[in-house]
Amino acid sequence: MNITTDNVDEFLKTLDIALLTYDEKLELNDLLEVMARRAMENLLAKYRPYAKQKMFHDAGALADITERLLRAGNQVGKTWSAGFETAMHLTGRYPDWWDGKRFDHPTVGWALGVTGESTRDNPQRILLGRSNPEEGETMWGTGAIPAECIIHITRKSHGVANAVDTVAVRHISGGVSIVSFKSYEQGREKLQGETLDFAWCDEEPDEGVYSEIKTRVQAGDEGRGGIVYITFTPLLGMSNVVKRFLVDHAPGTHDTNMTIEDAEHYSPERRAAIIAGYPAHERDARAQGIPILGSGRVFPIEQKLISIPAFRLPAHWPRIAACDFGWNHPAGGAWIAWDRETDTAYVYDCYKQREQLPRYHAEYFKAKGEWIPVAWPHDGLDKRKTGEATKDEYKRYGANMLDSHATNAEGSNSLEVSVGDVLDRMQTGRLKIFDHLTDLFDEINLYHRDDGIIVDVNDDIISAMRYGLMSLRFAITPSPPPRNIPVFASLDPEAGY
Repeated sequence: MNITTDNVDEFLKTLDIALLTYDEKLELNDLLEVMARRAMENLLAKYRPYAKQKMFHDAGALADITERLLRAGNQVGKTWSAGFETAMHLTGRYPDWWDGKRFDHPTVGWALGVTGESTRDNPQRILLGRSNPEEGETMWGTGAIPAECIIHITRKSHGVANAVDTVAVRHISGGVSIVSFKSYEQGREKLQGETLDFAWCDEEPDEGVYSEIKTRVQAGDEGRGGIVYITFTPLLGMSNVVKRFLVDHAPGTHDTNMTIEDAEHYSPERRAAIIAGYPAHERDARAQGIPILGSGRVFPIEQKLISIPAFRLPAHWPRIAACDFGWNHPAGGAWIAWDRETDTAYVYDCYKQREQLPRYHAEYFKAKGEWIPVAWPHDGLDKRKTGEATKDEYKRYGANMLDSHATNAEGSNSLEVSVGDVLDRMQTGRLKIFDHLTDLFDEINLYHRDDGIIVDVNDDIISAMRYGLMSLRFAITPSPPPRNIPVFASLDPEAGY
């Protein structure tokens, strides 16, 4: 018998163990051990991301994106995916399916954690393999960086047991990449001076440390500018770093939200058990990657319960649009179709845009259907800025503004009453939102209270949606109704949608 690592798979398909001699069994056992060890020492070759992990990877290839966030629940694979991306940047071994950022040269990068211990136990473990700090044992070479690519490992001279300082990695070009392990507890002063191609932040840094890390990559990638990517579960609430990605949408940033539902290694039963095991106030963060917010979310409901794939809307369903005025904060818009038979409202389109004049917003509403009435808030009567009420400016430019501002059923414009009505619709299945409206879902996930009071930040589309729902009684159908109504207004703005 001449079995090798190349033909063993084919051999095993037809193998009858009982027919092997004792020596042949020993030979086969030795061969399988070699194969198992080789597989453990080249995990990078087998890495395949889940859909949300690939979305996170792919965003790195976008020309204007230099900062990426994978905001995820606990134990769903966020650190794992960033570790394997880091291994690719260090080795130059990009798989055929890779559509993310590529470096065509050896790289210099950092992998950072909160403390020396957490850096060792997370980024270092994913990249190099496990270590036993008490007994001094290591399994380096069994992580994301293939063993054959590890040239040299330098341990930290003091501090955390088995902690690594730097690793020299063989790049496919023949050059050498370097990754250093850092921690936020070192402070921003200890993070100065280096020029990096990439920096991977595992868990959330404070604003000062993050600012310093960004500075390190600005001159990286041979002068073109490097990249920063962050993986964390947002247990620190709406910090300035989180706000940069989720609220400010700072230029160059990209946010990917991965929930426990996106983790394919869990069964539905296991997911339910994990979620039930978290403290109630941490469940959104630990399972859904939603920041812990003040005294709680305004709409504490799972996205899957209100999300629905887009479909062709029946022509006899009345429509209404609504706007929230804005300048420094974005103006928002929402479009709603109403199934009167079931009293179900479908939000089928939305937008938000800051620092644009009424003419711009009016044109946007006209493009989605000039016949659709537009609800508006009471501050649309304000004349202090131009001497003309804002709602009248919209109307002058062609938007089909309702005569009166939006009110609740009892005649008030109470925020709490309208929010309660929206939540009631969500909980009873009478409000559905087309699942491509990510800007609206982002607002819903972050809409929260502080000391019981609703925080009116990043609520531009939510506000427009509220005004539309408050004004459903004014929704109309076109006369005569169009024969075909497109699903997405943005795809066919001239169709009288």
